[in-house]
Amino acid sequence: MRKKMVQLGFLLMVTVVVGVVWVDRSSAPVAPIHSQGATDSRPSFNKRQYSLTDPASPWVIVNKQHPLVTRTYQPADLVFPAVSLRIPGMTEMKMRQEAATALEAFLSAADAAGYAPQVSTAFRGYQYQKTLYDGYVATEGQAAADTQSARPGYSEHQTGWAVDIRTQSAQCYLEVCYGNMPEGKWLAANAYEYGFLLRYPADKVSVTGYSYEPWHFRYVGKGLTEEMHNQGVTTLEEFFGVSGGTTYKDAP
Repeated sequence: MRKKMVQLGFLLMVTVVVGVVWVDRSSAPVAPIHSQGATDSRPSFNKRQYSLTDPASPWVIVNKQHPLVTRTYQPADLVFPAVSLRIPGMTEMKMRQEAATALEAFLSAADAAGYAPQVSTAFRGYQYQKTLYDGYVATEGQAAADTQSARPGYSEHQTGWAVDIRTQSAQCYLEVCYGNMPEGKWLAANAYEYGFLLRYPADKVSVTGYSYEPWHFRYVGKGLTEEMHNQGVTTLEEFFGVSGGTTYKDAP
């Protein structure tokens, strides 16, 4: 009898110990399970690779709060891109060499996709931009002019990195409807693969300071456009945390 009591006591003790261990394990935090390769080992994007203020930099930000440091700046390496040009031989068809080469690949791909894009205007010098801006002011008033045309010294076109694109038929030329055309949609969707941004999106007017321009593209380089595309960021101001907006810093 005594032997049975000892055995029963031993079994009871084992049961209690196992129960305690089970409760302790069930209440303990469960270590997360990491799948192989889940950790992103890519190096962080270097936002300081190029200057944001030097007009010769492909990342230079020019907007109403950030004019060109030298108002009458002109690039030294302007060339005619080997694409369809609205007015062949006109200086305003030129771009910086790097941007021109990228544009050739971009528009060649558009041609292969069945479209017929053409450069409407690219580089604009200070005086040419002044003529355009003054014309808008004379016909529409300064407030309206400031929503669609940059003041001289504040234009991306003066850097040689920007280009306005139109269809060779001139349909929806410099009109919002270009963005709804198959050609305009294709350019907007594929620009990042060639280092270009649709610079003034419809939903970012308060950020860029300009009305929606589905024809205006800006070259910044493929590395940056791919990074922005992956992050879902559409403007230089937001990506780099630089001020923009609809108000001019000062008058030219």
